[in-house]
Amino acid sequence: MLQFQVIILDWYNKNKRNLPWRDTNNPYFIWLSEIILQQTRVDQGLPYFEKFANHYPSVFELANADEQNILNDWQGLGYYSRARNLHKTAKELVNSYNGEFPSTYTELLKLTGIGPYTAAAIASFAFNEAKAVVDGNVYRVLSRVFDIEEAIDSTQGKKNFELLANELIDKKNPASYNQAIMEFGALQCVPVNPDCSVCPLQFQCLAYKNKTITERPVKSKKTKVTSRYFVYLIELSVDKTIRIEKREGKGIWQNLYQFPLVEFDSIEEKSTFLERLKSQFISKEYKHILSHQQLFAHFAIVEPSKKTAVNQLEIAVTELSNFPIPRLIDKFWEEHFKFVEGL
Repeated sequence: MLQFQVIILDWYNKNKRNLPWRDTNNPYFIWLSEIILQQTRVDQGLPYFEKFANHYPSVFELANADEQNILNDWQGLGYYSRARNLHKTAKELVNSYNGEFPSTYTELLKLTGIGPYTAAAIASFAFNEAKAVVDGNVYRVLSRVFDIEEAIDSTQGKKNFELLANELIDKKNPASYNQAIMEFGALQCVPVNPDCSVCPLQFQCLAYKNKTITERPVKSKKTKVTSRYFVYLIELSVDKTIRIEKREGKGIWQNLYQFPLVEFDSIEEKSTFLERLKSQFISKEYKHILSHQQLFAHFAIVEPSKKTAVNQLEIAVTELSNFPIPRLIDKFWEEHFKFVEGL
């Protein structure tokens, strides 16, 4: 156990990346980085962290910000529920905790939107509590070093991995140790084709010895992916205005804006609709992958309808960038804005 800690920390000191949230023990910035980096690569998340740190330098600015501005700043990161929860938690911290983060894992868990992983990260990085952070990188390292067959997505598996992680943690230096094992998984013990020949843990890695590296970690559940078929209608008027609508309800992209949408149950239904549609322009198909869904979308420029729904706005073509929109629509707009503006 001690040897494992020493090797991980030694590797970290030689190979760690210089990242801004590692230069602070301010729980606000640590929390901000952890929420941004969930399901996001570091190179993608870094500019968003810097943007949020500049726009909202404390939890008070974040709590008092308009949700639309927060969603706008979040645009392109995906999983927009993270941004809404970020805002909600900031308000709770200001209203119930005077803007101060609780200093223990147990108390942090009481905050809305903060689960075991984030609570452990804040507790260890900001307050040096000896609580193991268990993310995908840690699961992968532990499952390989100890050649664990138990599924990481099972209830018992999660409990056992957490127990093991807390047994291994360096109780004198939990912040650096947690950073080290996560960084080791991110840079050395990578998901596909890790270079075991230069791994300092090779001699004690049971998965390497047993030739089960590619089989670890084990997952029991397969994510069911559903397909959805969209046609966005760009209602372009002669005075260069378009209609947008705010997405409501609990589905994807809640509170973001989009062009009026027609959704179909099958690709055949969508194709028939497009064939019959009177349109100045129909785009190529755009495919957008989410964790549980894959979206197939076309964009069509059409004559404006006479009725405007309650959740719809008419805006100038040039104003769309002022509204938070899904990356799918943003990608189309980046490619075709000048074309639409010129019609």
